[in-house]
Amino acid sequence: MLMGQMMDRPLMISSIIDYAADYHPNAEIVSARVEGDIHRYTYREARERIAQLAHALIGLGVKPGDRVATVAWNGYRHFELYYAISGIGAVCHTINPRLFRDQLIYVVNHASDRLIFTDATFVPLLEGLREELPDGLRFVVMADRDAMPDQGLVDALCYEELLEGQATDIEWPEFDERAAASLCYTSGTTGNPKGSLFSHRSTLLHTMGMLAIDGGGISPRDRLMPVVPLFHANSWGTAYTCPLKGTSLVFPGPNMSGEGLFDLMQAEKVSSAWGVPTIWIGLLARMRELGRAPDGFKVVIIGGSAAPEPMIREFETDYGVSVVHGWGMTEMSPIGSLGVLEPKYDSGSLDERIVLKTAQGRRMYGVDLKIVDDDGNRLPHDGVAFGELLVRGHGIVSGYFEDEAAAANSFDDDGWFRTGDVARIDADGFMSVVDRTKDVVKSGGEWISSIDLENTALGHPELQECAVIGLPHPKWDERPMLIAIRVAGSTVTDADVREFLEGKIAKWWMPDDVVFVDELPHTATGKLSKLTLRQQFKDHVLSTVGE
Repeated sequence: MLMGQMMDRPLMISSIIDYAADYHPNAEIVSARVEGDIHRYTYREARERIAQLAHALIGLGVKPGDRVATVAWNGYRHFELYYAISGIGAVCHTINPRLFRDQLIYVVNHASDRLIFTDATFVPLLEGLREELPDGLRFVVMADRDAMPDQGLVDALCYEELLEGQATDIEWPEFDERAAASLCYTSGTTGNPKGSLFSHRSTLLHTMGMLAIDGGGISPRDRLMPVVPLFHANSWGTAYTCPLKGTSLVFPGPNMSGEGLFDLMQAEKVSSAWGVPTIWIGLLARMRELGRAPDGFKVVIIGGSAAPEPMIREFETDYGVSVVHGWGMTEMSPIGSLGVLEPKYDSGSLDERIVLKTAQGRRMYGVDLKIVDDDGNRLPHDGVAFGELLVRGHGIVSGYFEDEAAAANSFDDDGWFRTGDVARIDADGFMSVVDRTKDVVKSGGEWISSIDLENTALGHPELQECAVIGLPHPKWDERPMLIAIRVAGSTVTDADVREFLEGKIAKWWMPDDVVFVDELPHTATGKLSKLTLRQQFKDHVLSTVGE
């Protein structure tokens, strides 16, 4: 084969912040700080502090391949760590503080972290874990000297003091682009969390794939708020995509209440916001109270779990905010698809567009999708057939960090990654997640999509949130039960819900029981915890048993 004669330059994460400082020097990073005030600076100024931090890390003895952890909110210091750690060849290990205690202890020990950088918020949490963490582990509190804690981690280093006197420029080292850059563990709903170890190459290619998609609110004229945490799947890539494109970032810090988000979005003229559905419940409630959206708010990206059709419709019809539904996994860097509609759909009705927006969208460049039956045979992309969803691509894991057992059943014979989702794909490439393989309700040999049933039920104006699980049935193997939260002041009954569902779902999909609760459990990443619900209702006997 005739080879090209082009320079072979490694794809380095450090090149993103260098480019942002040169080409988008005046785009802003605005952060609501733990200290209670607002911090703002530009990408050029950020690059200078990132250089200082990189020098400080080297001075602390951090070497290529060392894992350096973060336990922090979305803010400018966390952003700086993303680039300084990977820039010197170390690995940025973002830790989700919402993990269970045993999981937190596991991931720090499994990763063999050398340092943990933390916001003051999480000092008590880490102090409580300290005796079970690796010997020699050092802590850095991300604060000024006068904001350092006087209790817990009293021997911790001060972030701002580390930067003092360090050079504001750096010649980034170059190394193999396949070197590890960041480490992110799954939430571990069953068993121990599993680590996805991203490379510089995979991160750059995933970032460029995101920039190939129009309509996500990423442009030099946009101001994007990542409500999805920097400790959750690399904040869906926003910390890399926005600097490369020149999009200003507005970090919400610790206050993610509906009122807090609205006020910050209003003050900073946020045009695009990204997050999971549970976050938008609070924001929409605030928007209803005020009767409007924040000024300039144009696009909301919803992912992490399926966005309910009523939520999409309310954003679109009541407030003129365009919804882009996304899908992905930590193991995919993490974006796999986005629901940006082609111009040909502009002439369709609003109802037709909303139906398309309830799908998880079309694949991102660099991500291949296939659906298969129980025997591994490919199924057609006809919008009807559905089966297990598998993926492959340059941003998708080939294994789990130091965990061969977890990887053993995660790939098919051709190397495609098993997502654990059940999906269908239509002829135009729109992919719809029907369910998780472990959550689909198997009734009488047929599958009932818990997601579709939940979304239909949420069309009832007096239901705030709901979940569907399958419970044992002597005749049908499993039957669905709907567990719901009423809106404040509602007295809606199970009979009312069933009446609402009549004609909207197949008769055999009708929940055998409707149960109302005050709250629903969620995982550390904000998804409904069906595992917890199944444990909670394991002794529940369906009212149809014996009929």
